[in-house]
Amino acid sequence: MMRMRRRGVGIVGVAAVAHHASKKGAQQQAAADQQMADQQTIADQQAALAAQPAAAAAPAVDPQMAQLANLANLHAQGILSDEEFAAAKAKALGI
Repeated sequence: MMRMRRRGVGIVGVAAVAHHASKKGAQQQAAADQQMADQQTIADQQAALAAQPAAAAAPAVDPQMAQLANLANLHAQGILSDEEFAAAKAKALGI
């Protein structure tokens, strides 16, 4: 029966394996560092947004006020006389 002989891994082979493992570990560490930096950037941006005052909501336009403003504009342009403006204003206000 013939047995095969195994060749031993020499010093060069061990060094190559160690170098590969070291390089892979460094790449993994760099990726982890980048991920932590990205997470910190996101956290900083979220904190900056939270610190900004909320934008004031646009005030709701009251239809009655809009109608009165329109009537005042027509009166200022001379389209409505004083009497017409007074009557239309009283009607808009429900007087």
